[in-house]
Amino acid sequence: MLVLAGLGSCYPLVQAAQTAPSSVILVLGDSLSAEYGLQRGSGWVSLMTQRLQREQIHAHVVNASISGETTSGGRARLPALLQQHRPRFVVIELGANDALRGLSLRGTRDNLSAMVASSQAQGAQVVLVGMQMPPNFGKRYADDFARLFEEVAQARRCALVPFFLKGVADRPDARNWFQPDGIHPTEKAHPIMLDNVWGALKPLLLRRQART
Repeated sequence: MLVLAGLGSCYPLVQAAQTAPSSVILVLGDSLSAEYGLQRGSGWVSLMTQRLQREQIHAHVVNASISGETTSGGRARLPALLQQHRPRFVVIELGANDALRGLSLRGTRDNLSAMVASSQAQGAQVVLVGMQMPPNFGKRYADDFARLFEEVAQARRCALVPFFLKGVADRPDARNWFQPDGIHPTEKAHPIMLDNVWGALKPLLLRRQART
């Protein structure tokens, strides 16, 4: 079951779980995870709930993603979310808005590192979702931005998705896979986005399930 938490005006109603599965997966993301411009229930987080059920993995998802969220915003919100939901797994999909706003890469790195560390301190396993910037941002900036996710994942020893939009943004017909704003993927891209996250998350879920 999918629980939507802390989504402000994007999701005015919070659906509470009727049962208490053994594991909570907390997704802390931005508009790419908050179903911006999509029909509700068609984004990758909702699709992940369906996959969990199909593969009989006993976990439920709390989607705490907000459109426009930055790493500093996620860092500020995370302690309350950890206390409220006690997740076994935390998926952090943040950073793109930092780059779009020209925020400090050092600040982005520090915020991501702090979020991973605080999640791990609460006993959660973390999947850090990496992003890349288009070439018009400049090669050096784009390379440094992509590298910071790798650096945080290595330093904190957490799982990493190297590029969230692999198979979407890097395909020859990529323009056809994005909404008119050229930033947010269309509905047909979200199963691919889920596959990218699932490859890092599923081994953690299966190890957890094997111990219970």
